[in-house]
Amino acid sequence: MVRERVRYQPEAPKPRPHPQDPTILDALADGELFKPFFKDVETWAVWFAIIAAIFALPMTDEQVAVYRQVTGRTQPPTEVAKEVWLCIGRRGGKSRIISLIAVWLAAFHDYKPYLAPGEKGVVQVIASDKKQARTCIRYIKAFISQTPMLARMIEGDTAESISLTNDIIIEVMTASFRSVRGFTVVASLLEEIAFFRSEDSANPDTEIINAIKPAMATIPNAMLLAASSPYARRGVLYEAHRDHYGKDGDPVLVVQADTGTVNPIVDPMIIADAYQADPSSAAAEYGAQFRSDVESFVAREVVDACVTRGVRI
Repeated sequence: MVRERVRYQPEAPKPRPHPQDPTILDALADGELFKPFFKDVETWAVWFAIIAAIFALPMTDEQVAVYRQVTGRTQPPTEVAKEVWLCIGRRGGKSRIISLIAVWLAAFHDYKPYLAPGEKGVVQVIASDKKQARTCIRYIKAFISQTPMLARMIEGDTAESISLTNDIIIEVMTASFRSVRGFTVVASLLEEIAFFRSEDSANPDTEIINAIKPAMATIPNAMLLAASSPYARRGVLYEAHRDHYGKDGDPVLVVQADTGTVNPIVDPMIIADAYQADPSSAAAEYGAQFRSDVESFVAREVVDACVTRGVRI
């Protein structure tokens, strides 16, 4: 009997596990990505902790302490937030952070599984006025055009938008519930939402949010993020703070931080002078507190105290 000779076959190499996808914090620490835009890292430390919370990233002990301070929560989030409300003092760096997140969501996320052939996804940046819109688009274009890896993704460029090769358009527009309709929105970021004004509606912030959410309905990982200095105790920013601030496990993340906390390079004397001139205004502008001196005839809180939610007559 002749035995068949069995040749030795080396074991096929096991596929290497894919390295963990880079996070937005990794991109902020990368000299070829966003690090050059945030050179004074210490002055952005609180914002980096807020970003870690938004994207449910691991936090250092210092970042956990910041998170607890600005959210009123005790347990860090375990899932990426789909809805974020940032109550931030004036000159706190909101525009740059919103623009950063807009670019991150547009360039580093894959939305193609949810887009039909030929369909474009839109990252909307909605500003309170044209001046604010111009500020945001300048930041956005700088993040992309001055980063070689992202500059190669540019497919089209207009005064108010930038199109990328991954079928995503970042578009900056002023606040109008009519202008935000008709898009497939993969992310919507709203700047200074407490100051949205419109001749079309007495409640422009509410109307705009109501117009955006259906446009995001077909994108499972769509994000809604609104940031503003607080104003009156009414409107969607106040309602989000009232209903969701300080609640562990709440999928709606609310952050509240004064100017000095998020931007320590602002001259404290400027803030002190503002408080001396008009304490109520300064508490809102720099202290990120909602004002109680600009209410209508009957304060919203008084009305809320007289209403039992969920009861219908």
